[in-house]
Parts: sequence; C-alpha cells; structure tokens
Amino acid sequence: MSDLVTITALSILVAGFLVGIVVGLTGMGGGALMTPALIFLGVGETATVVTADLTAAAIYKSGGAVVHAREGSPNLGLAKWLIIGSVPTALLGPHVLAWFTDPDELDQALIISIGFALLLAASTYALRLYLNLRRVRAGGPTGDPDPPVRPIPTLLVGALGGLLVGITSVGSGSVIMVALLMLYPGLSAVKLVGTDLVQAVPLVLAAAISNIALNGIDFGILIPLVLGSVPGTLIGSTIAPRVPQSYIRRGIVVVLTMSGVALLDKSNWSLLGADETHPMLIAGVGIATLVLVPIVWGFLRKEQGLPMFGAPTVAQLEDPEYLARERQSRP
Repeated sequence: MSDLVTITALSILVAGFLVGIVVGLTGMGGGALMTPALIFLGVGETATVVTADLTAAAIYKSGGAVVHAREGSPNLGLAKWLIIGSVPTALLGPHVLAWFTDPDELDQALIISIGFALLLAASTYALRLYLNLRRVRAGGPTGDPDPPVRPIPTLLVGALGGLLVGITSVGSGSVIMVALLMLYPGLSAVKLVGTDLVQAVPLVLAAAISNIALNGIDFGILIPLVLGSVPGTLIGSTIAPRVPQSYIRRGIVVVLTMSGVALLDKSNWSLLGADETHPMLIAGVGIATLVLVPIVWGFLRKEQGLPMFGAPTVAQLEDPEYLARERQSRP
C-alpha cells in the first residue's frame, strides 16, 4: 500500500486527472495525450507506460460506449467490421514490435513509434476538421446518413488502426475516425462518434490484454492513473458546454506536434542528431505550429467560400449536434 502513496503516484494521478478533463472536454482520445505525459514524467519503461495507459483507457471508455449504445447512436454493423479487423491486429501489434526489435533497443523503438503516431494523430485531427468543414459547406448530404457497410475497406481500416493502437496506444479515436469520414462521408455525426467509441472499447481492451501478457502490469502506475482519469473525464464532460473548446482543441494539436517531435528527440532519432537533444527545435516547432495553423486554416476556409475567421468555429465543426442541425437544414 505504501508503494501507492508516493510523489510518483501523486504525479501520475494529477496527470491522469488533467488529461481526463481534456478528454471529457473535447472527446479526443486520451492515449495521444496520456502516453507521452507518462513518458516525460519518467514513471517507468515505455512498454509499461503503454500497457497501463491502454488498461486505464479500456476502463473509462467502456462507460461512454454503454451510454452511446443505449441511445442507439452507433452503427453496429459498421462497428462489427471495424472490431473484426482491429482486435486481431491489436493483439498482434506489441508482439510484432518485439519480434523485429532487439530487446536492448525496444524502448527506443517504442518511443520512436509513439513519436510518429503522435504526429499522425495531430495531422488526422486537422484533416478531420477540414472534412467536417467541407461537409458543412456542401449543398446537401454527400451520401446516406446511415450507409450500407463496405466490409473489406472497413475491415482494413480496423486492422491498421488496431496495429497502431496495439503498438503505441495512440489512434483508437483520431486515425480511425478520419478513415470513417473518408469511407462514409454521409454518415451522421452522432453515429460517427458513437460508432468510433463502441469499436474503440474492444480494440483498446485487446491491445491492453496483449501488452499485459507481454510486459506485465504495473499497478503502481495503473491505480493512480485510473483514480485520476475517471473523475477528470466526468468533470470535463460536465463543464464542456460552458468552456470555449476551440482554443483547447487548437492547443491539443500544438501539444501533440511538440510531443511527437520531443519523443523523437528523446529517442536520439538519427535524423535529429544522435546523443543530443534539441530543446530550441521543439520550442520552434511549437511556436511555428501555433502561428501557422490558424493562418493555414483561414486559407482553407477561404477556399470553401468563407471568411478567414468566424463561424463555423472549430468547436462547432467538432460538435455532432451542430453538424446534424446543419445537415437537416439542407434541402
């Protein structure tokens, strides 16, 4: 019991609580934020951190999935094919990395993988906003709001997403949701969110089981992580309607980008220069992202016939109810 009442445990609990609030506020996947936070805290080996994060995610995502399932929002046929594709590769993912990596280099390989996964998550989040913007600006629905399932491409999306999550714990929400937007552009926003959340639970659970079997579980990380993240998620969900989320979401893109570069730097990735770190590079990436993203976003809005700034805001483009109202208002 005394092992759980330490400064390290307190730092994990606080990190879990803060990330949980962000997840509750924005609905963005916790793995992309929690995993790098725990790595930078230095609470354990990277594989141990990934395992604990996946196990905690399986716990707190289950409640959200049950709520969506009761409301009837998921497309269960679509979720079924995603799960068929993702669960086997999520189980296989950590073993694939172990098979093809020298044990002495496993930690470095995992950090590099997570670094690139974070950059991918940031990119796919930006892409999702752009796709939502195009959906809002379209003259009418671009497809069936409850479309027939395309089994093979959906299964492949699940398989690739499962492999990514099984190795890095990143991507169960961000990457798979963007792929669904591309495959099913007419899928209603509420069903998109519900389907993604329902498929994420068995995916994350499979990834957690496989990582536990391979690396074991450190309850000294898991318990404070759950104790922090669950109430944080509940609080974030409660205050979400009263918080301007657009700034938080933009900040998350900056944080993910900086975290991805920082992890690649921490791993001594050869292209960044082995055996040395580059804090000024990481700061420069953050500043450049903070300045350039709004400008690029403004030009993308102009491309769609909108002013550079204004409605629909980033928060509106991520709000299923707003997207549903816009879709219903079209002839």
